[in-house]
Order: sequence, then C-alpha cells, then structure tokens
Amino acid sequence: MNITDVKVVKRDSKQIRGFASIVIDDSLIVKNIKIIEGRDGLFIAMPSYKLSSGEFKDIVHPLNIETRNKIQNMILEKYNNIDHKEE
Repeated sequence: MNITDVKVVKRDSKQIRGFASIVIDDSLIVKNIKIIEGRDGLFIAMPSYKLSSGEFKDIVHPLNIETRNKIQNMILEKYNNIDHKEE
C-alpha cells in the first residue's frame, strides 16, 4: 500500500486541530480523518459515525499498527509543515 497524496486543512480549535484526506495507490481516497490534540500530543482519528447509543464506529480503519503508524506519521508530518490553511 502506497499513500500517494495527503491533504491537510488546519482548524483553529482546542481539540480538533484539523482534517486530513489520504489517497491510496492513486485509486482510493479516505476523507475526514481528524487530527486531534490529546493529552500526549497530536494523533489521528479515522472517519466514524455515531450510533443511537452515542457510541462511535469507525467507517474505515487500518488493520494493523504498522499501517496506522504510517498513515498517522504522514498526516502529522504534513500538518507540521504547513503554515496556513490549505483548501
């Protein structure tokens, strides 16, 4: 799996610091990945929906830690290297 594009839009909010989209193998796009400021720094949250019980379920998620780390590292690198909001 190759992540062939990463787009980040910064947001001025205490907890949600931005949103990202990734393109995988120039064939599949995953949108609405949240960039969140946590107690221990920035992390990503995959796109999800809310159940009537109030619980959230991921729509898309990595199947292993290596893939999750690869996605998170690429998104956070892009986030840290932009000085303004990208459209």
